[in-house]
Amino acid sequence: MSPTVLICDDSNMARKQVLRSLPESWRENIQTATNGAEALTILRDSAIDVLFLDLTMPGIDGVGVLQGMQKLKIEANVFVISADVQPEMQSKVLALGAKAFLRKPVKADTLVAQLEQHGLL
Repeated sequence: MSPTVLICDDSNMARKQVLRSLPESWRENIQTATNGAEALTILRDSAIDVLFLDLTMPGIDGVGVLQGMQKLKIEANVFVISADVQPEMQSKVLALGAKAFLRKPVKADTLVAQLEQHGLL
């Protein structure tokens, strides 16, 4: 059975790019969110195994999603995908529970390697 996946990014093109980068077998149970508020609602109402999360979004940003997940005690394997590659931001999201920080646009082989590294494939 494939994991439940949530892709959260305000860019439709970025969401599609992440979707295309996923292993074929993972494309069965995917939801998308265009902002952090939508993502938190989905995370609260659905069992999500893996979250691919952008940082820079209007309203609740990716850091806000991670903080909200901690506050609500929501667990998921979070992979941040962002163009904001400042070391301070990378450290911050990892401290908030993200498994990895991936540079946007993420390459399929990089994404798959991270999933393997974290025991998800």
